[in-house]
Amino acid sequence: MKRADKSDKTRREAPTARRRIPFRAELQRQVTELVEQQAAISEVLRAIANSPHDLQPIFDTILANATRLCRAHLGALLLFEENDFYVVARRAPKNASPDALPLHRRLGLRPDTPLSRLAKKRTPIHDADLAADQSYLDRDLGVVFVVESLGARTSLLVPMLKEEELIGAITLLRTEVQPFTQRQIDLIADFAAQATIALENTRRERQYREVNMELAHATRVLALGQLSASIAHELKQPLAAIVTSGDASLRWLTRQPPDIEEAELALEDIIKAANRASDVIGRIRNLITNNPAHKELLDINAAILEVTALTHREAVKNGVTVHTQLADHLPRIEADRVQLQQVALNLILNAIQAMSELGDGLRELHISTDNAESEGVCVAVRDSGPGLSPESLRRLFEPFYTTKPNGMGMGLSICRRIVEVHGGRLWATGHASQGALFRFTIPAATGVISR
Repeated sequence: MKRADKSDKTRREAPTARRRIPFRAELQRQVTELVEQQAAISEVLRAIANSPHDLQPIFDTILANATRLCRAHLGALLLFEENDFYVVARRAPKNASPDALPLHRRLGLRPDTPLSRLAKKRTPIHDADLAADQSYLDRDLGVVFVVESLGARTSLLVPMLKEEELIGAITLLRTEVQPFTQRQIDLIADFAAQATIALENTRRERQYREVNMELAHATRVLALGQLSASIAHELKQPLAAIVTSGDASLRWLTRQPPDIEEAELALEDIIKAANRASDVIGRIRNLITNNPAHKELLDINAAILEVTALTHREAVKNGVTVHTQLADHLPRIEADRVQLQQVALNLILNAIQAMSELGDGLRELHISTDNAESEGVCVAVRDSGPGLSPESLRRLFEPFYTTKPNGMGMGLSICRRIVEVHGGRLWATGHASQGALFRFTIPAATGVISR
């Protein structure tokens, strides 16, 4: 009796066990897909973090993961501008035609095609079989090329939207009739959202840099306005020397007999004075131009000396004695000369203005450079002015914070931004007795030493 009961129980449990095996396989498949999707999203997020100014690696990573996870044979990431799409990233077999989804070429938005329907509806467009689509039957050239030259059959187009504004799309193609699942469509929608976020972040960063550059240009022009007397003095000296040497050379040449040797010496002085005036004008022109950043191998000592020459007259006018201590054999840095000179110019002028408020006492400005070992090159500007309060030290680099009656509060904020873009840091400390000390570092270029 017991044996019969056990046999009956076994027969009843057998169908349940058979149902359980497919269920477990399906569950395992879903778990595997979920893990793959999470890994793909992590990879995309890393690409976004590692390429804040370059969209191409982000687009390539998104598209590579989208085509792989959805088992697509071809894919493209499109941007939408001026009522047309163009390809910015693509995935295609190695043997695909060079004309397959051509990069940076406008596709042409023709009526009644999948792309035109996407632009109109701004929702995913899923064609289970492109060969049965009306646009193919009407022999639209673009759709015919995709079907007959690329071998595409199933097509998926998912829009990239920014507050209902169409800014692009992701398209996936299969070379067999195999519709995409709703889960895959939702996954591509997530990728499209990430591409949209990356695009907007980059656009905002570009706008921020443009605004920052405009502000930087404004502060340079303002500083040069303050230095107008110094600039006039710098130019007046060589121009006066040119006139004096010119008069002398005329006198030597009108003598009987002409003193050619003395005239030649006077002409050499004219050339030297003209070159000096040209150098002053060149420095001013470089500082006042509003060109994009241009990095080059730079001798920081030479750049600092150019700035101290421009500020010399301002220091004399305010009774400030300038001491420079520039280290020898510093490594060269890779930097934008104008931007770093703006930082030095701002720090030097701030120090001179701070000391000009002193009634009595020594007014000394110390400018030095040194090798900062692992941080590259360090530039220090120290003054003997009234110093910095704890509140000022805490807020010194905040935009629009200023201790000057007529200050904009942008100079130091822009300076810190410039230094950080160069991979360095800018900070301030109170001097032991009085005054303030500002320092900034810039990483050294590999294997290059200044003379």
